[in-house]
Amino acid sequence: MIHRLAEMMTRAKNLVFFGGAGVSTASGIPDFRSADGLWNQKYKRNLSPEELVSHSFFERDPEDFFEFYKEKLIYPEARPNGCHRALARLEKAGLLKAVITQNIDGLHQAAGSRTVYELHGSVLRNYCTRCRAAYGVDFILESKGVPVCPKCGSIIKPDVVLYEEMLDEGVINKAVRAISQADMMIIGGTSLIVYPAAGFVRYFNGDKLVIINKTATQADDNADLVIREDIASVMEQAAEEWEKLQSGIKENK
Repeated sequence: MIHRLAEMMTRAKNLVFFGGAGVSTASGIPDFRSADGLWNQKYKRNLSPEELVSHSFFERDPEDFFEFYKEKLIYPEARPNGCHRALARLEKAGLLKAVITQNIDGLHQAAGSRTVYELHGSVLRNYCTRCRAAYGVDFILESKGVPVCPKCGSIIKPDVVLYEEMLDEGVINKAVRAISQADMMIIGGTSLIVYPAAGFVRYFNGDKLVIINKTATQADDNADLVIREDIASVMEQAAEEWEKLQSGIKENK
């Protein structure tokens, strides 16, 4: 499977990666939608995680919102894993043109990836709801209770797309353009059930589609290759194999 994936990559000119929560599990960030994941738990007041990270709850009860947000959605100790590092190497080598992610952890950039389209925003960015002053993740973590802008006294909001909010139109357009121009796309660590992000797959008109996910997805039947293994290990091995194949191609020229 790994060798076949690497061979596909040697024939590609424009590779795009579309990833979800499963990409970061090897970094210690839970896959929220697994059977025992965050999204299948109940919290105080018997509220679901979707309700706790909704726009209406943020406005109605910011104290409880930030208590949940700081405890469950920010992982300051997380570091890039094999998948993140492999994608950064493939981009540096000129093969990978873009990473499109549903994750909000910033680990792709931490690994060295430059062209990253964050569909759901990032916990690393925060802004004042009034004066728009920007704050890092440490400011949020160090704040007691609801983080307030020291410049104007207004509440600070994470640059994360909450439930009931729309995705950023500029990010959407860039992601759609990258997918539509790709001749190969790897979808990894996502069950493709979260919309509208999962619907982006329909814009792919390229030659090879690869799915790397531990469970089945709705795109499996249309894929040229499906790998049901840990994506961190798969991508790390595939990048190494691709580099060996590329060296062999250059030596034979």
